[in-house]
Amino acid sequence: MTPRAFQPAATALIVAIFVAVVLILQPVMRGARADFTEQKLYTLSDGTKNVLRSIDEPVDLTFVYTRRTGQEYPAVRAYATRIRELLDAYKAVAGPDLRIREIDPEPFSEAEDEALAAGIVAVDTDGSDPLYFGLIGGNTVDDERVIPFLAPEQEETLEYDLTRLIARLDRPEPPTVGVLSTLQGMSGDGRDSGYTFLQEIAKSFTLKEINEDFFSLPEDMDVLVMVHPPVLNDWQAWLVDQFILRQGRAIILVDPAAKTSQGSAFAGMGERQIRSDLGRFGDVWGVTLSDDALADTETALPIQAEAGEGRTTVLRHPLYLAAPPALMSHDSLITADLGRTVNFGAPGALILDEESPFETEVLVRTGPAPSWIPADRAVTELSAQDTLELYEAQDTAQPLAIRLHGALVSAFPDGAPTPDMPDDAVLAELARAEAEKSPPHISTSERDAEILIVSDADMVDDGLYVNLENSTAFADNGNFLMNALDVLSGDANLLSLRARASSRRPMTRVEAMRDAAQERFFDEQARLESSLEQSQARLQELQQVGSTDGFFEGDLKANLNDEERAELTQLREDIVETRSRLRSIERDFRREIDGLESWLKFINIFGGPIIIGAIGLFVWWRRRPGARA
Repeated sequence: MTPRAFQPAATALIVAIFVAVVLILQPVMRGARADFTEQKLYTLSDGTKNVLRSIDEPVDLTFVYTRRTGQEYPAVRAYATRIRELLDAYKAVAGPDLRIREIDPEPFSEAEDEALAAGIVAVDTDGSDPLYFGLIGGNTVDDERVIPFLAPEQEETLEYDLTRLIARLDRPEPPTVGVLSTLQGMSGDGRDSGYTFLQEIAKSFTLKEINEDFFSLPEDMDVLVMVHPPVLNDWQAWLVDQFILRQGRAIILVDPAAKTSQGSAFAGMGERQIRSDLGRFGDVWGVTLSDDALADTETALPIQAEAGEGRTTVLRHPLYLAAPPALMSHDSLITADLGRTVNFGAPGALILDEESPFETEVLVRTGPAPSWIPADRAVTELSAQDTLELYEAQDTAQPLAIRLHGALVSAFPDGAPTPDMPDDAVLAELARAEAEKSPPHISTSERDAEILIVSDADMVDDGLYVNLENSTAFADNGNFLMNALDVLSGDANLLSLRARASSRRPMTRVEAMRDAAQERFFDEQARLESSLEQSQARLQELQQVGSTDGFFEGDLKANLNDEERAELTQLREDIVETRSRLRSIERDFRREIDGLESWLKFINIFGGPIIIGAIGLFVWWRRRPGARA
């Protein structure tokens, strides 16, 4: 065989061998996979594997996807592939106990009827056919759970949502969580309204709202959640005391300066309950809430703030804390897997009694030098500059969240108090009937207590951790609290899932440059803005004086003397110059960041072609006729 004929024959033989090897290994290696991503994004978590391996009875999953419509949207098409891969991985672990199928609900088909009957959302795509993109789960007792729409932007919670759906189908009765709160966002059934945290509770547990004037607690309640609770009367406090002694599971968020609290008076600002605390439980448990709020420059959260003249800027506000994972416990199941910050709004500090007989574990703490801020100032719209003027650095980090464990004693050593009945006869009879359902008084725990206490109630507000434009979380507030609920309700397999890393990569270099630029320009910007504000106030004052006489003649200086006229002219020139300098500062602030972003775009767009072109030129240069000679 000549060399000329050998090369194509060898190529054909290699291709044939490759195809044969693929056909032989494909059935054998179907479940095998290697994940080389840094955060192991395509590897099932141990929690998922535990759930799948412990399925008692078969679970059916139906992936609903309109292929023809989905092909028109690259993000949806790619996400559908991601879901199929994940479902294949689930099947490989669960075996025959997990049955998976996919349906394509074309218009007027039986598959479309099945999708609509299950509650899958028909998304209008401005085309002739709607998009169905969801998941239906069922078990052997005809219990059904549905993910109505698989939003691509919520990819980071996909594994958690799937595993939670399977776990609920395998064990249909979820724990019951009772919620007592004075915050409007924590009121209701959580189905269509309320904070994201409340809606997450409603999706994962049986949620029961507890009214502020309650005379009894839900009999089947497994975990009690109190977020900025009202001031409890003796009877209500006794009910809480007895529940914790019997069930021992509670999450309590108290606050010395609840910024999100609203009153019932005009604009919601009157009769506000600013403070909530542990009441008589604090002395018994050895934990009390500080009188003042905390500020912390080390963990100050960047927020959008008004810069005057309709402009906004991003600055770090010490009253809003962003506690990073480094300030969290790495030993607790609640915080060990959190990868992002947990954000707080004017929190207090939890003061621990060293002689407390109970085991306490600090889960989240401040930086090393926080400062006390009076609660009546912290609850107002205190600016970052005003907060820094009040700042007096302490030399000790303060606990923001703790876990209390151990056998408790009752906060009512003399037994049950007598409930205060309403004046209305009908309501009093109803209240008496409710009170009579209460179990008898006990003095010590029937089981060891597990209580999470957090020194801030504002952390449940969506504005502190959820991007309101796309409903995705940028901090781990929700994960932190839901982890606690999973631990306290006993379903710990979901912990490692909810805290999985996002596949999105933040621009850490850009963020660092933004912080450095802000630090350089902040003082100068604040000084100029203060000067501008003073000049504008004086200008308005002079113009009001001038307009009293010559206003209708169009001469705003008509009623001013020569000195005031000169001052008016000078003020206008100063304002123009100050605005120009502020614009210059903002341009400088953005110049370095814009330059880096431009370089990143250039590398992303042209980097690959340039490298390939360079390799081609190198190969051509090496193989040119002159080079061999």
